[in-house]
Order: sequence, then C-alpha cells, then structure tokens
Amino acid sequence: MKLQDIFKQGDLKVDYDVLNDYHELAVQVQVRLIALDLLNPPADGKFGPLSTQALIDFQRLTNCGEESFIGKMTAKKLIECKGLPKPEIKQGNDLASRIIKYMLSKKYKVFVGNDVYNIVYLEGANEDGTPNADTPNYFNDRRMVIQIGANGVPKIIGNWQGTTEPGRPYTVNPMNSKGAARVAFGQYCAWQVGSHGRSRPHEALVQTGGPVTVYRDFNKDFRREGDKLDTGYFGINQHHGYDLPANNVSTASAGCLVGRKIAEHREFMRIIKQDRRYQANSRYVFYSTLIDAREL
Repeated sequence: MKLQDIFKQGDLKVDYDVLNDYHELAVQVQVRLIALDLLNPPADGKFGPLSTQALIDFQRLTNCGEESFIGKMTAKKLIECKGLPKPEIKQGNDLASRIIKYMLSKKYKVFVGNDVYNIVYLEGANEDGTPNADTPNYFNDRRMVIQIGANGVPKIIGNWQGTTEPGRPYTVNPMNSKGAARVAFGQYCAWQVGSHGRSRPHEALVQTGGPVTVYRDFNKDFRREGDKLDTGYFGINQHHGYDLPANNVSTASAGCLVGRKIAEHREFMRIIKQDRRYQANSRYVFYSTLIDAREL
C-alpha cells in the first residue's frame, strides 16, 4: 500500500498503530517527513514514537483535519507538500541570537519549540561569548543549550565552562597513531544518551549515533591548521571533566566535548533528557554544533 492508494480510494483510513504492518507505506511516509525536516533519517519502515510525533506535527502544520490516522487529506498533502512554513525566529544582538543567526547562515539545523533543545559548543569563548586566547590545555570553551520557544526568541538555558579540545597528555601521547582528535567546526548528528568511562563511569552523550569529522594533530602543535581530516566513530563523547582546575584539562579529554564540572554536567544531561524527542525514544540521536567564537 502507498499514499497514492489511500488518496485514490478516498474512504480508506490507516491508523497510526498499524502503520508497522504496511512497510512500504511506512517507509514512504518517513521519506516525506524526512524531506520536510520533521524527522531524522533513516526511513526504515519502523514507525515508532518519533515517526508518529513527526506525522502528528505534519498534520497539525498543514491543517489536515485528521487525527490518529492517515486518510485522504493527509495522503494528499504528504504527496504534494513542497515545504512547511518556517517558524519566525526573532533575533536580537544578544549571544543566543548571534549564535542562532550564525547557525542559520551555515544552513545548520535549528530546532524550535518549548520542548526541544539546541546543543552548541563555542570554542575559545568567555561566558559572554567574547573570544579569548584559547590557550591549549585550558577549559576555555563554552558548552551551551539554547531553546527557541513558541515566541520565537532564542534563549540560553545552560552556559557552562568546558573544552572542545584534547588536553596536553593526549596531544603529546595520542591514543591514535595519526594524532589526537580535534573536532572540525560544524554540526553533527551523532550522540545518544549512554555511559562514558570505565574507571569513573557516568551518564553522558556518547558518539554511537553517527560519524564525526576530526583533525588529526600529528605534529602535536595544538592546532587544526595543516592537519589531515579523519571521519568516523572515535568515541567523541560529551562527558564531564572530573572537576579538574580550569587551567588543566589534563587527561579529561582525548578529543571529547567536555564540561568541566560534574554538577554542571549533570544539569546539562537533566536538561537535554527533557527533550520531547528523547522522551519519545531513549535512543534518539542528538545534534550538536561546534562554532569558533571568532566567527560570531
């Protein structure tokens, strides 16, 4: 069965809870929802809570007049829809607005809603977003969570000290023979809630959901310039820095995205786990964006 069949028959209705029984239809619906930026890939025909919520959002945004099922109107609009109205994002001169403006200029995904969050790392930045010297082996970067509510106003709801770069020990003695990993600036869909560490395991965002691109600091100069790119699954996790001093990342990072303080990391995890996409599916894959503070 396909959307075209539902549209042609007119009175045919397919309830949400039986979509898994119609693999071809489920895949087709997911493909359309992904194309409309309501759902993350893949289109695998497994119509779970995230796919269902995306379909509900589509029906609401397009005024289908159908709930809990796909009928003629939903099928027609899924087939014909070329794009959805974009929510207005009100931008000022504050730090949150400048970050969101930058993300939009790069065509990164920006999530809008009272119960969805944007994870952002600002490298070489003070708490107010002004650039700093970005001295190696210091916790001199920012981990942030930004929310854009129904009013369209970006707001920083978490702003913590951290590092996006490996500490001195793992730069001088890297875990990978190609050199220590330094995440390339950009946006990645790669992290799921899990556990980081063996000697002191703790809840974190772990890189099990997608590849990340890094620079390999083979010459050990604590810089990206001139280094080779490497893309893959490298265990670039988002964990805490064991309350180490601000001037000594040490072994807290071999290339991970690290919040310095344990309590602040727990607050970070508490916030992002309130995201409705995670609430719908505990295996949800989070996006995170890494920005050079000098670019704002």
